Amino acid sequence: MNSVTLDDVARHAGVSPATVSRYLNNPDIVSERTKLKIEKSISMTGYVPHAAARALASNKSRMIGAIVPSLDNTLFGHSLEEFHQYISNSGYTMVAASSRYDVEEEREQIIQMVAHGVDALLLVGLSRDDGIYDLLNAKGIPYVINWSIDTTLRHPCIGFDNHDAASKVTQYLLDLGHRDFAMISGRLEGNDRAQHRLQGIRDTLSSHGIVMPDSSVIQSPFGVQHGQQGFRTLMSRDKKPTAIICGSDPFAYGAIFESKSMRIDVPRDVSITGFDDTWLAEHLVPALTTLRTPQRRMGVLAAEYLIARLKEQAHPVPALLDVELVVRDSCAPPRS
Repeated sequence: MNSVTLDDVARHAGVSPATVSRYLNNPDIVSERTKLKIEKSISMTGYVPHAAARALASNKSRMIGAIVPSLDNTLFGHSLEEFHQYISNSGYTMVAASSRYDVEEEREQIIQMVAHGVDALLLVGLSRDDGIYDLLNAKGIPYVINWSIDTTLRHPCIGFDNHDAASKVTQYLLDLGHRDFAMISGRLEGNDRAQHRLQGIRDTLSSHGIVMPDSSVIQSPFGVQHGQQGFRTLMSRDKKPTAIICGSDPFAYGAIFESKSMRIDVPRDVSITGFDDTWLAEHLVPALTTLRTPQRRMGVLAAEYLIARLKEQAHPVPALLDVELVVRDSCAPPRS
């Protein structure tokens, strides 16, 4: 059992117990010199603050919840890592959960986090019931949404335009001469990001007089193996696409892996694109043309926003973030 008290830390650091308490509850209001002294004393004495006592004293848990669609994915991992680092430096602890792309599961997780007293919440996407926002507002819990934008301006969002990003890669393929398109997409139900990406493709094709039929859109759970299955389905048909747009990089990885099993040449027989520019994209053979999303930046900006809200400081939501088309070797003009 930890016998070191707050008073012991204060004596060791040469400051008052009130100063140590202020540091524990709000590190930013303590001078840098004093902060370093207290941190050193905590380390040397082995003091462990009692979280429940701190929460009762301040009426704050100093915990911030983060609910993402998947924890089995480096995509959200990069963003969460930056988010965690920033809030940790501000004296908060991150509590993370995965909704597994299930709206009802996310709803239950939000309710549980509110019940356990989180001070703020990071959410992904806009596909949820308005009652959730009513609950958060009634409890005075600040929240921010990543990976999407809210054109109604009702919710604070830090993200990019999924529709325009998908439109960008579609236009690139059109400029190469492609007219026969298909898509391997995540599940559309309860996933506004996937819905907007598909609509961005459809709208851009429509502006060129091209219709992509529903049968050319393969919906799957995210994962490399589902990219393999989707590619085999599309390329086993009599009328094959010359360009396949994947709604995530893992789908594209699977498509390229399966192309080798089927002895289909990428990009001579079919062009393939990804989405997010995750770590393997540039190392594939052929290297993957994809869209580079601001994963880490979203994590930092979301943390900055929530910490400012918790400090009751004015902090406007940042402007729309950019998505970059990264052209590599997995695309070429279609065979004549």
